[in-house]
Order: sequence, then C-alpha cells, then structure tokens
Amino acid sequence: MKIEESTIVETNDYRVIIYPASRTFTPKESKVITEKLYDFLATWAAHGKPLSSSFKIEKNQFIIVCVDEDVEAASGCSIDALGGVMREIDQEFQLGLFDRMKATFVENGEVKTMKLQDFRSGLKSGEISKEIEVYDFSKNTYVAFLSDFLLPLRRSWAGIYVD
Repeated sequence: MKIEESTIVETNDYRVIIYPASRTFTPKESKVITEKLYDFLATWAAHGKPLSSSFKIEKNQFIIVCVDEDVEAASGCSIDALGGVMREIDQEFQLGLFDRMKATFVENGEVKTMKLQDFRSGLKSGEISKEIEVYDFSKNTYVAFLSDFLLPLRRSWAGIYVD
C-alpha cells in the first residue's frame, strides 16, 4: 500500500498515525526519514505477521503512517516499535514529533507552528487572524485524515479559543 500514489477507492478505512514536526524538514532530513521508514515498514509486523503499511511526508513537516488493519491489525508491541523508530528520528533531528503542546496552522498560505500557549494568546490578542486553518493531528483513520486534517479555525479543535 503506497498512499502517496494511491488509486484506492475508499472502501477500506486505514488506521493513521500522524507525527507532526515543529518545523519543516531539510532535504537531507526528508531523505533520511524516508529511508528509515521504508526500511522499518518493510519488516514491520504484529505477532510475526507482516503489516500492510505505508507512509508519506505531508507539507514537508508531517509524517503520516498508514496501516490496513483489514489485512492485519497493529498490536501494542508493533505500535511501540513504530514509536521507537520515530523517537530515533526525532532525537536525531530534534523535530519535536512528540510535543503535543503546540498548534500548527496555515496563515496567508504559510504553515506555522507555535507553542499552544502562544497560539492561544495570539488568537486572543488578534495577532493571529481568526481566518486561519488549523491542523488536527488526532485523526486516526485515513478517511478522517482526508476530510478533516486541515479545518477552518472555528470548525477545528482550536475553535474553543475563539469568542
């Protein structure tokens, strides 16, 4: 399953795991991340059974891993193994992949990431426009990822910060 060139009719809803970086990747980082994930996913298994999986790097900042659990369900141990590889990548490049106290949004066509506290303050003060779109990294299915990964502020999780 190669999701970046997928021609799949959306009858299956794949499990999605999103790893958002705090900044964009350099070309060298993208290359190394791609190589490490291709190597890992080629042998990724749950209880000895291969997982049908793929990944893509979205917006040069988000790593999206997909698993077809209709073929074989990812187990706790297999998810831990993926987390281990992602932690190695995170430590090597200092990407903030596991920092969930941040907000990533699009303002004037530019992807921006900031600490959640600064994001809330910026919205309150008007420094950040209420017309932005916000990324939602909690999506855990491919259909939800396709339809609701980037939403207008008021429809997103961050809508609670708007009057």
